[in-house]
Amino acid sequence: MEESEEQKTHHGKNSDNIRSQTERVSVLKRRNKKSCTCTQCGKSLSNNFTLSVHMRIHTGEKPFTCDQCEKSFTDLGSLRNHKNIHTREKLHECDQCGKTFVRASHLKNHLKVHSKEKPHSCSLCGKSFSELRNLKLHQTIHTGVRDHMCFECDKTFITTQHLKLHQRIHTGEKPYKCSYCDKRFSRSGDLKSHERIHTGEKPYKCDHCGKSFAHNGNFKKHVNIHTGEKLHPCDLCEKTFLRASHLKSHLKVHSK
Repeated sequence: MEESEEQKTHHGKNSDNIRSQTERVSVLKRRNKKSCTCTQCGKSLSNNFTLSVHMRIHTGEKPFTCDQCEKSFTDLGSLRNHKNIHTREKLHECDQCGKTFVRASHLKNHLKVHSKEKPHSCSLCGKSFSELRNLKLHQTIHTGVRDHMCFECDKTFITTQHLKLHQRIHTGEKPYKCSYCDKRFSRSGDLKSHERIHTGEKPYKCDHCGKSFAHNGNFKKHVNIHTGEKLHPCDLCEKTFLRASHLKSHLKVHSK
């Protein structure tokens, strides 16, 4: 049965309405996407809230401040993760030394201390590292490029991290507080070493005689008794080196 002219007209109007609605939805989607695009870098975000959080990367705004050390963060999630440093809400325990960690990934990295696993090697000097990030940091020593300058004393540094650590000499900032006493430290590594006085933790065990040590520097010096290898210690930190050339390269980290 053929459609009447009236039916054809009605169906045509319906098709036009559907097409018009589809076009309006498409325009709204494009308009919404455009309104949630960062004007600084062009990144598109899912909504205005995530856009406002993203914009803090460009503005430097950090509205969430830790009430323990006054360190600030761009978002609430980062602040909560940071607070675990102070509250010691650690959930993942090492079955070899009893040390606990907030994240499983941190425990996994820590276990390499016991296994002596160092899968990441420097192609320039052969030094090995348990973590890739430490290898990348080490490799900057070989480049000698110092792009990061302290505006207080004009010293230059290879990485932003080393510059920030240095700047605490001028500011006196000590964000890392001991969980067992009131002592504070400018570096997390110094805090960890100090807390072993309270915990008695000795994670560095000699394979030759079974003796354990709280600090890596003392451990390496002890192992040297068994191996007879000549070590070159850094006077500015606990690190020791088998070769004088490696110590010389390392000293650039301290900008001496």
